[in-house]
Amino acid sequence: MKMFTTQLTGLFKRIEEKAEFSFEDGARLLAQGQSIYLVGFREMKAVEYEALEGAEPLKGALTNVEAATPADRVLLFTRTSADDDALALASTLKEKDIPFVAVSTSVPEGGKLEEMADVHINLQLLKGLLPDDFGNRYGYPSSMAGLYVYYGLKFTIDEILAEYE
Repeated sequence: MKMFTTQLTGLFKRIEEKAEFSFEDGARLLAQGQSIYLVGFREMKAVEYEALEGAEPLKGALTNVEAATPADRVLLFTRTSADDDALALASTLKEKDIPFVAVSTSVPEGGKLEEMADVHINLQLLKGLLPDDFGNRYGYPSSMAGLYVYYGLKFTIDEILAEYE
C-alpha cells in the first residue's frame, strides 16, 4: 500500500507538472460554453458520477451530449487516446464545430484523440504502477487519475467563473 501511495502521488505530480498550461487552457475553454457536457467512457463514468452526484458537483454539468450545440463545450474522459468510442464522439463533435477538452493517456498507435481535441490532458498512465515478481506491472488507477484531472479543471473553472460574478 505504501508503494502504491508513493507511485500514485508521483503520477499526480507528473500530471500536474506536464499539464500545467493545459489545465488553464482547458478550464478557460470549458468556462466559455453555455453548458458543459461531461462524457466518461467505461471506468471514467466515475468522473461523470462525481461531477453530477458528488459532494461538490460541477455547476450546470450535463451528460446528454447529443443535445450539445456549438455554443456548448464537452469534457471527455477515456482511458487512452486510441479509444474507438471516444474517437467516434470526437469526430462527431468536430463535424458539429463543438469545442471539447479530452482527458486520456496518450498512446503512440492509434492515439488520435489528442490531435482532435481543442485541449488534451495526458493522464501519463501507460502501465500499472506496481511491479510483480514476474516483471509485469499492475495497479492501473485510470479513474483516480481522471478524477484528479477533473478536480484540477473544476477548481480552475470555478475560479474563472467567480471572477465574472
